[in-house]
Amino acid sequence: MDKKILKVGIAGYGVVGKRRKLFIDTNPFLKTIAVCDKNFNKSKVTSDGLKCFPGYLQLLKEPLDILFVSLPNYLAAKVTIAGLENGFHVFCEKPPGRNVEDIKEVIKIEKRHPKLLLKYGFNHRYHDSVREAIKIIKSKKLGEIINIRGVYGKSKIIPFSGGWRAERKYSGGGILLDQGIHMVDLMRLFCGEFIEVKSYVNNSYWNHDVEDNAYAIMKDKEGRIAMLHSSATQWQHKFHLDISLTKGFLQLSGILSGSKSYGQEKLTIGKRHESDIGSIQEETKAYLEDNSWRDEVNEFTQAILNGTKIKHGNSTDALDTMKLVYKIYYSDKDWRKAHNINCPD
Repeated sequence: MDKKILKVGIAGYGVVGKRRKLFIDTNPFLKTIAVCDKNFNKSKVTSDGLKCFPGYLQLLKEPLDILFVSLPNYLAAKVTIAGLENGFHVFCEKPPGRNVEDIKEVIKIEKRHPKLLLKYGFNHRYHDSVREAIKIIKSKKLGEIINIRGVYGKSKIIPFSGGWRAERKYSGGGILLDQGIHMVDLMRLFCGEFIEVKSYVNNSYWNHDVEDNAYAIMKDKEGRIAMLHSSATQWQHKFHLDISLTKGFLQLSGILSGSKSYGQEKLTIGKRHESDIGSIQEETKAYLEDNSWRDEVNEFTQAILNGTKIKHGNSTDALDTMKLVYKIYYSDKDWRKAHNINCPD
């Protein structure tokens, strides 16, 4: 009996959509049969048989099993819903939409289609440094988490696609929602849910309609503190996460990406020793290959084939992470008032 090949369509065939296709094509159970992107002037078929459409409505008419959504924030939830209603399993990139209401609407439709799987691309969970850190934390070898500090930044908010990223009505938010959401998700992964948030959010440098810096201090149910700085004025791309534990620390620095601009991905493991000078025994691991995109696609595929649930990046993860992002927005009373942000619940 021949193995089942799942037919895939990609809505949004830009940088991310093309990168997804690379790893879809390496999976023996997947075949990309069609894509859409506004940069296609008209429908066409490439020499290798790939159908290309200028709009997602044309793509949705294809006999797909899976729809990958790599579209701007203002279309993400809408096309995800359309995919589910057409009977497709859906993989949507982060963020799941512009706001909490967008993902709630998706979940309503998801519940009507219990046999279909929905996964969101919280890609950083699949990086080897993050996986190793999770393993160490769960083992309790370094004790319990005391606090977390994270910085994730780049040089600017680039106004792609006519500037939609810098306009709130299309994007829903700026650097925090666009990039910082990965760090927010990781902090939730390490600590669980945060019950109290203090923040400052501003757009005083780029003067876009969305934030260029967000600073947050958050407390979880156990009283542990997480501090986050999401920045579009970093000037040099940076990913850095410190996790202090009762018996040592973990330091994640750099993250492998397509642009290679965040530096080498490393995990430093430090063991605390009692002494007057606070001596530390350290070990640093470097990761030279980024398998996160491949592993994320493969896990989704196996869940579909085996009829199992989504472990990471399900709609509950997406909703809870979006709620925390909007708690950060809401906790700055000036930002809340200026942008009419409601308390996420």
